[in-house]
Amino acid sequence: MIKVENLVKRYGDITVSNHLNCHFEKGKVTVILGGSGSGKTSLLRQLTGLDKPDSGSVYFNGLDLTTMGKKKLYETRKKMGMLFQGSALFNYLNIFENIAFPLREHTKIADNIIKTMVTIKLEMVGLRGTEKLMPSQLSGGMTKRVGLARAIVMDPEIIFYDEPTSGLDPISTGVIGKLIMDLNQTLNITSVVVSHDINSCFRIADNIIILFYGDIIAEGTVEEIKNSKDLRVKQFINGEPEGPIPFTRTDKNYLDEILFD
Repeated sequence: MIKVENLVKRYGDITVSNHLNCHFEKGKVTVILGGSGSGKTSLLRQLTGLDKPDSGSVYFNGLDLTTMGKKKLYETRKKMGMLFQGSALFNYLNIFENIAFPLREHTKIADNIIKTMVTIKLEMVGLRGTEKLMPSQLSGGMTKRVGLARAIVMDPEIIFYDEPTSGLDPISTGVIGKLIMDLNQTLNITSVVVSHDINSCFRIADNIIILFYGDIIAEGTVEEIKNSKDLRVKQFINGEPEGPIPFTRTDKNYLDEILFD
C-alpha cells in the first residue's frame, strides 16, 4: 500500500526524518509511536503528500508521491481519508454539511446520493440523528467521531489518524479505538495512526513503528515491541522519566547559545 524509501526531511538544523525506510501493509492498522518532537507528524504529512521530503520516496500503490504533479497528487489524495488531531470541523456548518463537505468539494454527486452516503457514515460511527446539530453542541468524543465520518465519506483506500484519542476520556478513547478496528475490517481499508497513547495503540495495532528524533528505533508487532531489548523502547513504553531518551532536546550547549548567538 505505502512504501517509504530513504526518506529525509530537515527543518534548518533539525532532522525530523533521517533516511527512513518502512512500509504500511494493506488492510492493516499500523501505529506510529513516539514522543513529542520525534517526527511523527512530519512523517504523516509526507505520507499524505502534504509535505515533500528533501530526498527519498513515498510510494502509494506503486506511484511516487514525491514526484507527482499537482493534478495527479490531487487525484491520488482523494483515495486518502484524514482524521485531524482537532477534528478540524467547520464551526459554521452543521454536522451533516461538515461530513458532506468533501463530496460537494471534490465530486458532482447528486444531493440525494450525498444524503444517503452521509447517513450511512453517521450510522457507522454511531451518530445518526445528529445531522442538524452544530459542532459546538458535541462532546470531544462525538466531535472525533464526526471527523471520522467525514474521513470515510468518500470511501478512501487508506485513513490517516493524527492523535485520534488526544484529550479524550478513557471511555471515549476506547470507543475511538474500537471504531478504528471495526472500520478497518468493515470497509477493508488500511489505517495509519499517529499517537503517543501506548495503551490504546497496543489494543488496536497490527504493526507498530517507534520514532526517536527522526530515526526508526523499533518496528514490529505488538508482542515484538513489548519484548524489545532496546532501552529507548523500554523507557518509552513504560513511561520511565530516567533513561536514554532525554527530557529535553539539546542540539548545543545552552550557554553557547546565550553567550555567543
